[in-house]
Amino acid sequence: MNDSRSGNPELRDFARSVGGALDAVWPAATAAPTADLEKLHAVAVQQGWFELGSAGAVDYLAAAEGVLGERGCPLPLADAYVAARLAPGLAVGTGLVRPVVCLGSATDALVPTDATHVIELDVAGPRAWLVPVARSVPAPGLAVPAWHRLTAGLSEELHVDAPLMEECIAVLRLASAARLGGACRRAHRLAVEHATTRRQFGKVIGAFGAVQQRIATGQIDVLAHDALVDEAARTATDGPAPLACALAARHARDHAISVLAGAQHTLGAIGYFDEHEVAWLFRFVHAEVSRLRAMESAVAPSHGLERLLLADDGALPPLDLGEDAELLRAEVRALLDAHRHDDGFDTEGVRAAAAAAGLFALSWPAEHGGRGASLEEQVVLNEEMKYAGGPVDRAMSATMLIGHSLLRHGSADQKQEFLPLLREGRMAFCLGYSEPDAGSDLASLSTRAVRDGDDWVIRGQKLWTTRAHTASHVWLAVRTDPEAQPRHAGITILLVPMDTPGIIVQQHRALSGEISCSVFYDDVRVPDAARVGEVNGGWRVITDALAAERVLMGGIAATLLGHLDALLRDLRARLDIDPVALDRLGSVAARLQAARVLVVEATRAMDGDDARILGPVSAVLSGHLAEEFGRVALDLLGPEAALDGRYEAMLRLAPMYVIGGGTNDIQRGIIARALGLPR
Repeated sequence: MNDSRSGNPELRDFARSVGGALDAVWPAATAAPTADLEKLHAVAVQQGWFELGSAGAVDYLAAAEGVLGERGCPLPLADAYVAARLAPGLAVGTGLVRPVVCLGSATDALVPTDATHVIELDVAGPRAWLVPVARSVPAPGLAVPAWHRLTAGLSEELHVDAPLMEECIAVLRLASAARLGGACRRAHRLAVEHATTRRQFGKVIGAFGAVQQRIATGQIDVLAHDALVDEAARTATDGPAPLACALAARHARDHAISVLAGAQHTLGAIGYFDEHEVAWLFRFVHAEVSRLRAMESAVAPSHGLERLLLADDGALPPLDLGEDAELLRAEVRALLDAHRHDDGFDTEGVRAAAAAAGLFALSWPAEHGGRGASLEEQVVLNEEMKYAGGPVDRAMSATMLIGHSLLRHGSADQKQEFLPLLREGRMAFCLGYSEPDAGSDLASLSTRAVRDGDDWVIRGQKLWTTRAHTASHVWLAVRTDPEAQPRHAGITILLVPMDTPGIIVQQHRALSGEISCSVFYDDVRVPDAARVGEVNGGWRVITDALAAERVLMGGIAATLLGHLDALLRDLRARLDIDPVALDRLGSVAARLQAARVLVVEATRAMDGDDARILGPVSAVLSGHLAEEFGRVALDLLGPEAALDGRYEAMLRLAPMYVIGGGTNDIQRGIIARALGLPR
């Protein structure tokens, strides 16, 4: 079966057809040592796979390469695609001509099949030659079937200009990324299945924390990589986008081997022997990564990822969210520009203008004063506000974290009182969740609320309550039934004014400079009218709020995008850049683009089953990115980056994105359980 996650039904059907056709000749990676390559080529000809290049069908090529990767099958489809673009008269589709592409001289090349022709590419030229193969000798080793060393015949120069060379490089990058993605996806899926069935020491191995963390890490890398490949393929209808393909290839180079290794570690000895697919996927992935690295080295001087980023117009590819969303993007940018000053924003001006435009209530239905906006429009609003540095971040957070739940669970009086404040961006709230013994384990909270007539009497303590010292209200989770099972069944949500007698606030300054507080509740009495949702039904209310919170946490990707654009501007003015640190920046850029795509998917899945995994995946990926980005900026810019400004502030803030909203370790546990691993 094909594990492709493309959202295009036609591509999914095509990928399934590729898998079905391969079943007879290359059913799994274990076919590598015995497969009939002649039959494989015959199937490819019959199915028309070698004609994708003449059709310019990059997205279909990527889909097919993903299936080939799942099977560990080295059929050179991308080489045929490039040959069809460079030499249209070569009759690649007949299968009689079997070209492979190499960067540099064919006499120095190791190619993954018994080829009839080689297309030599001189990227810097740009120049290309068609070279018939006079002799081909197997070179046994890691790759199975074996690579070959070639003896070249007389070459014929082909016409190639800079745009065509750029297209060929992009196609080769995308195809390699898709092959590696397919192989890793298959290996990871086998590891997940094994972790849910294999028993050791009296329990399923997926119950062990180390296995869960490893499985979740693999899932994050697989989803991030699939997001990059899918996005690059989706935008390639008018030709492959060089930067999008370079980002996908870079992520494959960085993470494919670690995903494969994680799968093999989970499988243990079972995956070490040739009877198992992963032993052959191991060969396939390592061989493919070595070829990808060689290609990246060859193109680096003129077409390397870092060069693409540092070009005058270099920036991560935009995400096309549709016409309505892009119109809203222009509206939000114009609003921000109207209140932008040299030293920042007129925050009150932004708030008032955003409220007048209905932006805080963007997704609400019209009967509650909203604009009924699509999820794509919500993504754009969050992205643009975060990119700008969050001039009305608190108001945006209030809408996301409690507006969503109030609409679903609030009483008529609560909606009448609080929805107007949220619409106007005037709701100064704080979250009362974490406690000394209940941080990420929210179900273990112990702050009690005891019913006394028409009131609730609250006693307990909350920790790390950000902005409690300036909040008008606290969104407070309390235990109302200490005997309830499971633990989360006895929790209720109260919306409590912070000036209620008995509330004591103690301020603490965080590493980021932000004020967070310990809040003590000493026999605090509030009316039952403060309750949001049912008694002991708070977990459902919390779940709605947390789903939004994790999307909001994932929105750090938009903040990082702003920092990346600023860093690229600063680097363009420098002559001496540490190449090692610059290479790390390429890795960060690839993962940042993946995070941006996954944040969009997580937002779309806010109310669906996929929210259980995409929200945590976005949060983990974005949190780690924030930490690494700050370190890379420091390495690239030197001591200047440690002075007061955006980069040192980002570095100090970054740990919160790994800790807040449930630590990344906890989030990985959630991911593991969403994949079927036991508690």
